[in-house]
Amino acid sequence: MAPEADVNPGDLGDLPRWNLDDLYPGIDSADLETAFVNLLTDCATFETRYKGNLTGLTGAELGQAIAEYEACEEVMGRIASFAGLTYVTHMGDASIAQFYQGVQERLTDISTQLLFFTLEINRLEDDALHTAMADPALAHYAPWVDNVRLYRDHQLSDEAEQLLHDKSVTGRAAWNRLFDETIAGLRFEVDGEALTEEQCLALLSDPDGATRKKAALALGAVFKQNLPLFSLITNTLAKDKEIEDRWRKFDSPAASRHLDNQIEPEVAEALISAVQDSYADLSHRYYKLKASWFGQDSIPFWDRNAPLPNEDDSKRTWSDAQDTVIEAYGAFSPDMADIGQRFFDLGWIDAGVRPGKQGGAFSHSTVPSVHPYILTNYQGRTRDVMTLAHELGHGVHQVLAAPQGALMSSTPLTLAETASVFGEMLTFQALLAQETDPQKRKFMIAGKVEDMINTVVRQIAFHCFETRVHIERRSGELTPDRLSEIWMDVQRESLGPGIELSPDYENFWVYIPHFIHSPFYVYAYAFGDCLVNSLYAVYQDSPDGFVEKYFDLLRAGGTKRHKELLAPFGLDASDPEFWKRGLSMISGFIDELESLEN
Repeated sequence: MAPEADVNPGDLGDLPRWNLDDLYPGIDSADLETAFVNLLTDCATFETRYKGNLTGLTGAELGQAIAEYEACEEVMGRIASFAGLTYVTHMGDASIAQFYQGVQERLTDISTQLLFFTLEINRLEDDALHTAMADPALAHYAPWVDNVRLYRDHQLSDEAEQLLHDKSVTGRAAWNRLFDETIAGLRFEVDGEALTEEQCLALLSDPDGATRKKAALALGAVFKQNLPLFSLITNTLAKDKEIEDRWRKFDSPAASRHLDNQIEPEVAEALISAVQDSYADLSHRYYKLKASWFGQDSIPFWDRNAPLPNEDDSKRTWSDAQDTVIEAYGAFSPDMADIGQRFFDLGWIDAGVRPGKQGGAFSHSTVPSVHPYILTNYQGRTRDVMTLAHELGHGVHQVLAAPQGALMSSTPLTLAETASVFGEMLTFQALLAQETDPQKRKFMIAGKVEDMINTVVRQIAFHCFETRVHIERRSGELTPDRLSEIWMDVQRESLGPGIELSPDYENFWVYIPHFIHSPFYVYAYAFGDCLVNSLYAVYQDSPDGFVEKYFDLLRAGGTKRHKELLAPFGLDASDPEFWKRGLSMISGFIDELESLEN
């Protein structure tokens, strides 16, 4: 299979591609097939040994059973990670897509033998389980057991659970794949050049206004052409979720996500309300200010992320981006920089833009016995440097939490953004501290405000869009026009009068992958940003001992809830003042920008 060439706008240096050999040597490797064969045997043995027998186990025996279950989950996670990471960089390759689908189907079949385990754990009597927890072997897994048992009231019969499990590859997962491959295959013509989605979206930050407009119109035109398909995907997945939510007795579309996030619904609602109440003070105020810099009362939507007039956002090489982030991490903690450096030195990053590669960026934790991998689409902008800082924060978090094991290393989404957003803040503050020119500081602060608005205001608007779509879908299928109407309503409300939303923008909802892959994921970004703003304020006020407490937070993985993790810092997410404090940092940056105008 010949490698596809990276799209390198300007001289960005050598953009790395990840090396997946630490997972498996290749899609046809003997190691991968051996892993499948051994996994099938181990899962069958596990089912024979434990199915129907959990009630009589001692604490030590149940602890051993969970350890064996974790070992099977580790192998499945390793195989799935390899297949998924191979697929996202070759989404236009039919043979890779076939391999990916085949792996999903085989893992689904094999994992059916493990499905009974958590169902039977949830049927154990509270008193008996409490007594068994006295044994250290079981007590080690207490956080995981507690999280499993949160779902007792939403658990179906064994037969229904197996049916949902078996049909997942032809249901939700199949629609996800259709979305991914459709997005990856779209091309947007700008000045005679056929661009990928990622390349075209990047042009919305181009210094030339005419280029930004062309890119926006190209995106809108292609989205409109594919609107029926994206509407079908959205309607189908929303209905699929409504059916499962109804069977599981979840009382709202976001309820299952709150449970996954280990967050009380009232805490999520407090966040959402606080951000909505701040629209006028944050996004509305900032975009009016930005419009004034362009000499206008308002600016078209394609200028929302435009560089400011006379701003020089010179291309930064990959080497420069690496040095910038690692130095910022190192100033906070040499250990943090050392962990981050491994990603660059050991082939854990795939950075370039190329056809068939998934857009956006992520850090995939894979499994604790290996290490995370980072995907970016680096194009040399300052925002790309901040994206690298963000994803490397995820990577550091995942490395530090790995000793918790396959069942307890992953954090809920609300806390998963902590290290990533903190890494961004460290990088931004380091760059800002080095800059003495008032005009350049203005550009930097404006860029940071835009990033924070995109993380907080925009993501809460996304949440509102999802909520309205899922609620209306309960009454019947939504037309493409209605989906676009809801989108425009929430965008007008969140962005304010400083942004002109023409009809060309009404279909931009179609490309947001979180709506498809992870319904109601998006508010976690706002949670993470506000949490980090509050954390960073604590760091500025009391730096002594902060690094140690921060590392303890990251090492905890999924073993503690937000109240326990934030208590050492004197923070409480259930307190409305917590959210006001987080949002005040954004407001303070806007205050500073306004003062620079006077």
